[in-house]
Amino acid sequence: MTDLSQPSAPHILPDILLPTPVPGPVHGTAHRDRRAQLAHWLHQKSGGQPALVLGYSGQEITRNRDNTFAFRFSSDFFYLTGFPEPDAWFVMEVDEKGALRDRLYCRSRDAEREIWDGVRVGPEQAAERYHFDAAYPLDALDADLPGLMLNRQALLAPWAESDTVDRKVHGWLQQVRSKARGGQTAPTQLLSLGDATAEQRLIKDTFEIATMSQAAAISAAAHCQAMRATGPGKAEFEIEAVLLAAFRGAGAQSVAYGSIVASGPHSCILHHRAGSRQMRGGEMLLIDAGCELDGYASDITRSFPVSGRFTGEQRATYDLVLAAQTAAAEATRPGAAFTDPHQAAVRVLTQGLLDLGLIAPQTLDAALETEAYKPFYMHRTGHWLGMDVHDVGDYKKPLAPGMVLTLEPGLYIRPQEGVPQGFWNIGIRIEDDALVTESGCRLLTRGVPVEADEIEQLMRG
Repeated sequence: MTDLSQPSAPHILPDILLPTPVPGPVHGTAHRDRRAQLAHWLHQKSGGQPALVLGYSGQEITRNRDNTFAFRFSSDFFYLTGFPEPDAWFVMEVDEKGALRDRLYCRSRDAEREIWDGVRVGPEQAAERYHFDAAYPLDALDADLPGLMLNRQALLAPWAESDTVDRKVHGWLQQVRSKARGGQTAPTQLLSLGDATAEQRLIKDTFEIATMSQAAAISAAAHCQAMRATGPGKAEFEIEAVLLAAFRGAGAQSVAYGSIVASGPHSCILHHRAGSRQMRGGEMLLIDAGCELDGYASDITRSFPVSGRFTGEQRATYDLVLAAQTAAAEATRPGAAFTDPHQAAVRVLTQGLLDLGLIAPQTLDAALETEAYKPFYMHRTGHWLGMDVHDVGDYKKPLAPGMVLTLEPGLYIRPQEGVPQGFWNIGIRIEDDALVTESGCRLLTRGVPVEADEIEQLMRG
């Protein structure tokens, strides 16, 4: 029977060289600092009682038969560790004084599997590379964890994120609870890792802002290339291919979400994926696409004429949406409510719809009260942005420096009675990533033109 009170000995670091470089953590020792901040929060939450933190990187997911999707780590795990491999756990002990000791459990080196799948870090080098106190092989996890849980008041774990995590953690807890007759105790305060890290992740540090700024620049350049490549007769998927090539060519590892490339009537479908439809002159093309760089998302939407020149109705609609985004940006400042940019955008959009005759004549206040704009604008003006494109964080918190959110008003005018035909199938959304600063906000994604004249000039070039 395993002694629950004694964890296995750590691997001694052998003098080996990896055949290819394995990257260290994205933000260096900042990952360790984030774990220390989490330990401080947990020390206060548990009333100074001993506590334990668990995090899991995630598993590779089968696509079909023996083919897997590209692995993407848990955002919370990566935020706290910078470790990029699947099937890894981190464990952090927090004592009565709030001091932490952390360890990483990861897959062992395997010469045969590395021929097929690439070099692993291995526990021999993981602790030094990723700034942990110790690292152990993954197969030691089940033997160690029940002992590490003994006599801990609080347990912080990624509950309800996967069946794998829930089964394992509950199994370890059952083993500890079976020791109750011997005077040992199991954690009674079960806390969510996701809830705890959401508060941390809401405010971006300097490393995160630098990474997100670089992701924004890559995505902006890709949008410029997509604009230049657009023209009548091109298929939506051809423009998607331009975006993907630009993302990867600039070093981004992935898209942050499935790219939206929507032409003509498709531009009025909020989440239309690129298809085989060929674009026609006189139509609009809406592109909502962003890359993921080192685990961080960018998110840009631009809408522009396929032929490179706006019609009168398209220009009037576009300028209205841009004015709404400008109002939203002006409302994005420290101390403002998250909903303030949305309210500012809605007010401008509603007045514009009245001026264009697209909603029945009435006062602005009456139109706002009845939400007369809703047939043309049915979504919110933004969301948190970070490691996830719809990032974690409390939407009730007032805006503060270091927060990043999107500003994305839009109008979607489908064929309908009472709407002049020249406005039919005009779908326009303008989206930028806004970093809240001390005095307002900075738009990270303005490397791609947003003024109508600038867009036309770029497309002519």
